[in-house]
Amino acid sequence: MSSRTQTKFIFVTGGVTSSLGKGIISASLGKLLQGRGYSVTIQKFDPYLNIDPGTMNPYEHGECYVTDDGAETDLDLGHYERFLNVPTSQANNVTTGRVYNNVITKEREGAYLGKTVQVVPHITDEIKRNFYKVAENGEYDIVITEIGGCVGDIEALPFIEAVRQARLELGSQNSMVIHLTLVPYLRAAGELKTKPTQHSVKQLLEAGVQPNILVCRTEHHIPMEMRRKIALFCNVDLNAVIESCDASTIYDVPLLMQKEKLDEIVLMKLSLPAYQDPNLDNWLSFLKKLKNPQGELRIGLVGKYVELPDAYKSIVEGFVHAGAVNEVKVKLEYIKAEDLDERDNAAKIITSLDGVLVAPGFGERGMEGKINACSVAREHKVPFFGICLGMQSAVIAFGRDMVGFAGANSSEMEEELQYPVIDLMEDQKNLSQMGGTMRLGAYPCELKEGSKAYEAYGSAKISERHRHRYEFNNEYLEQYEAAGMKATGINPKSGLVEIVEIPDHPFYVGAQFHPEYKSTVENPHPLFVAFVKAVKELKNSKGEVVSA
Repeated sequence: MSSRTQTKFIFVTGGVTSSLGKGIISASLGKLLQGRGYSVTIQKFDPYLNIDPGTMNPYEHGECYVTDDGAETDLDLGHYERFLNVPTSQANNVTTGRVYNNVITKEREGAYLGKTVQVVPHITDEIKRNFYKVAENGEYDIVITEIGGCVGDIEALPFIEAVRQARLELGSQNSMVIHLTLVPYLRAAGELKTKPTQHSVKQLLEAGVQPNILVCRTEHHIPMEMRRKIALFCNVDLNAVIESCDASTIYDVPLLMQKEKLDEIVLMKLSLPAYQDPNLDNWLSFLKKLKNPQGELRIGLVGKYVELPDAYKSIVEGFVHAGAVNEVKVKLEYIKAEDLDERDNAAKIITSLDGVLVAPGFGERGMEGKINACSVAREHKVPFFGICLGMQSAVIAFGRDMVGFAGANSSEMEEELQYPVIDLMEDQKNLSQMGGTMRLGAYPCELKEGSKAYEAYGSAKISERHRHRYEFNNEYLEQYEAAGMKATGINPKSGLVEIVEIPDHPFYVGAQFHPEYKSTVENPHPLFVAFVKAVKELKNSKGEVVSA
């Protein structure tokens, strides 16, 4: 029997409106099934024409999440990894752009033997091929496939058609559809309304897909009578109408779905045994700490895209995980980098905080503000953590303030520089395509014993994910170290600097990589944990926070 027939497939669609939380529902269901002893992976199909989100403005699509194998993906893959603690890959995120690109490439190569290439069957076959691809090695018992967008969107039609065909191929015992809809509350009428859900399911039925389970997003509890009405009009079992109320934290959702018996119903419909009740001990321990903090820390997040917190989603969640470990609530204060362009204003804002993180990004806008934040944090002993461009900003600030490089900058920001302390490496300069110069995905790093990074990780050899183009210029390394900024993490193959620290500071660490991508509920990232711990200890030493 092929691995495809052994693996069960769950397709998750959405209707009425976007942003209902398909990703969180998918991740929560995956967590419950994983807790019952099944191996689970989740994939996301996005209906936009971009090949991937790598070139998209964060205001358009939120954070671009990077996997170990260097795929630039949708931010929902971050949720999948944070919940399941299982790495994803390029195969877990597919866009319309990639599907069409693959089909057109095959057509140019003559793979279709001169046939007319059409949406059905060629595009839908390519979509199905990607549905099944993650199951080919037989590693997973269950594959959850989230279809982005809304049922009824023109761009979603090929995906819904591919789901219809896949269900026929796989059979009802090996596949199912969960449809997420909105049950809105009309304040003027004082009641919930089921009509949007009915219309959404009707659109799905018109495409030939009958949902097996309805997950109804709502601000108020859905009474049993209304559930019966939804079940009757939408042609689903009464126990398959699942209520999904707003939660205080996304990490409550697996418990809410367990209470609604979502995992039990899924197993029953897929003819799978319920081996055990979900083992959520670690999850419950995390939630207990998350909800019972012993104090609060105010940490500033300095960035270009702070109007949209989703642009820094993994960083935000990294602080949630690290706060729980340290039994404190991390209250993030979003600071627009341009607001720190004036040094006096930067000093006023940064010194009022318990700690500061300077966020990653691309481009010149807000750069001087980031550099000022790094300088103020260093001078006033405010715990500091810099990620990617945040680390580079710290290097530039230190060069200007402490090494005597008055014009220090990154060659990303200025072409003609006396001190290009951040620069492209020689082997990158002749590449014409920008993508070819990007360092993406996991790279090894060796840490120096005695450093804060080594202390945090408890290991000399680590691997972290990158998404950047420019590097610390090693021509200046000796002068930097002589002035007091140490390179404590080095790539063993290239010799590139991955981590810088200032030892005589409560916490001043910059990482060229993106530690936030690897922080999960069960494995909070060591650098986030160490940073929050340092902030907490410094505040404790001033007698300002209750010790946990």
